Amino acid sequence: MNGARGEVVLLVMGVERILCLTIGALAEMESLFGCSSLDELQVRLKRLSATELIGVLDILIRAGGGTACIKELLSQHVSPGDAARAVAEAFRAALG
Repeated sequence: MNGARGEVVLLVMGVERILCLTIGALAEMESLFGCSSLDELQVRLKRLSATELIGVLDILIRAGGGTACIKELLSQHVSPGDAARAVAEAFRAALG
């Protein structure tokens, strides 16, 4: 894990998954939610459904170097609180 890059770890079934907020991840989230600006994305991220939260986690895991889509694992083995904390930590690590 590279803290200087803003990476954080989420434990999924005993395996560490690295999450990283990159500009590409932000662009993918804008597209996922149909946002045309970072301001719109910020507002949209405050009211995620469970399915959308899994989508954001998937984006951040792929940005952290994960190659496989693990949406099914996330939906079955990560608590909502852990998921939300991981996303918040990734944004905090990247944006300060």
